[in-house]
Amino acid sequence: MPKNKGKGGKNRRRGKNDNDDDKRELIFKEDGQEYAQVTRMLGNGRCEAKCFDGTTRLCHIRGKLRKKVWVNAQDIVLIGLRDYQDAKADIILKYSPDEARSLIKYGEIPDTTTINEGTAEGELGEEGDDVVFDFETIDDI
Repeated sequence: MPKNKGKGGKNRRRGKNDNDDDKRELIFKEDGQEYAQVTRMLGNGRCEAKCFDGTTRLCHIRGKLRKKVWVNAQDIVLIGLRDYQDAKADIILKYSPDEARSLIKYGEIPDTTTINEGTAEGELGEEGDDVVFDFETIDDI
């Protein structure tokens, strides 16, 4: 049987989950960038996003964000526009719900924007409480 000569497996190579995004400086858009809201995920690191300039673009999640920052539908993102393809863009940054509220407060994005709070599964709250079962009809069967 061969000896293990390595210093750990896949988890060691992956590195530590060192998230320092507890309080970062708010990044505003520059020339060639636009704010957008993700409408749906398409897979393979791509998504469809509705930009706040009125166009819908096919966005590609850049490699620095893939598998590190999870982008979901209804998230507010900063995208980099392409000079040669107007219908496609690249996701540069994902804003947290607090940062998105700050952007609304500064007037960078419209007030009508819905911000996804990121509720986990099972935390639906009052939504599933309106179903009423009538057990008396089951007894008749």
